[in-house]
Amino acid sequence: MEREAQEAQASGRIRVIVQDNSSIHRAKQVKELWRKWESMGLYMFFLPKYCSEMNPIELEWQHIKRDEIAGRMFEDELDLAYAVIDGVEARGKKRDHPVERIKFYNDLSA
Repeated sequence: MEREAQEAQASGRIRVIVQDNSSIHRAKQVKELWRKWESMGLYMFFLPKYCSEMNPIELEWQHIKRDEIAGRMFEDELDLAYAVIDGVEARGKKRDHPVERIKFYNDLSA
């Protein structure tokens, strides 16, 4: 989000991110940054709770689960994570959508 805020500020155009109500999107550390991001031109819009029909990603997840990883077994969560990444990339190619992988780092020691 910091990068999105910086790009909004640099362009002088507001940017709106639409999110579901996942707890990670409303975590205390994230909420503390909202005012800063808004001052830079980045705004958060939250979908109503339990409203999957308004969240296009839910349909994409259904396709990934059904078309890309259905019927497969995974040794551990790392294998599952790689399968999901591969599924997202395959779905992006099928739909001619660009896919950008962003790695999030969380320093739990702080």
